[in-house]
Amino acid sequence: MIIDLSVPIVSGMPVYPGDPEVEVSRALTVGVEGVNVLGLHLGSQSGTHVDAPYHIDDALPTLDDLPLDRFAGPAAVADARGLPPRSPIGPETLAPWLRPGVILLIATGWASRWGSHDYLAHPWLTPEAAALIVESGVRTVGIDALSVDPTPAEEFPAHRLLCGAHAVIAENLRNLDPVLDAQAAGREIEVFLLPIRLAAADGAPVRAVARVR
Repeated sequence: MIIDLSVPIVSGMPVYPGDPEVEVSRALTVGVEGVNVLGLHLGSQSGTHVDAPYHIDDALPTLDDLPLDRFAGPAAVADARGLPPRSPIGPETLAPWLRPGVILLIATGWASRWGSHDYLAHPWLTPEAAALIVESGVRTVGIDALSVDPTPAEEFPAHRLLCGAHAVIAENLRNLDPVLDAQAAGREIEVFLLPIRLAAADGAPVRAVARVR
């Protein structure tokens, strides 16, 4: 079974405050030019996307510096659903699911607020939680929220700890409930977060999917 974990790219979709707005328009049409082609205007952090370490520091690896195994592999899901708005997610929520080589997904349930102002009030990782992720050997983290840090943020401590360890961060995931159900049933889960191949990029949109066996 394949589960789509991505939000669709559409005009006017939510973006992180200050990021480029998304516009999707018809550039060519079958009726006029003989083919349909869309014109796209969006930021590298639009929709479901991954952050490369370069996102927060010019000296860190860009997207195309990273090995492909950062973007695909076995996954585990930490259940952080039911938290109040702007709640911290501590290390105790993540610890049972951390092991080297796993892609850690964090289910907050905030994807249900996509498109509303409440989406900005998502839970976020404490510095202690981010440090534990790094210490455990995990190098890919995904969350069904706008950011692993609070929104808005000034210091981005979780980003800095994770990116400083050359980890990949995936944000704006969705549909993690059925992945949690599959995990509870003892099924194996693989996740694929392969980004658009933008040269020397800070990140890129992805078509994120989970394969449940």
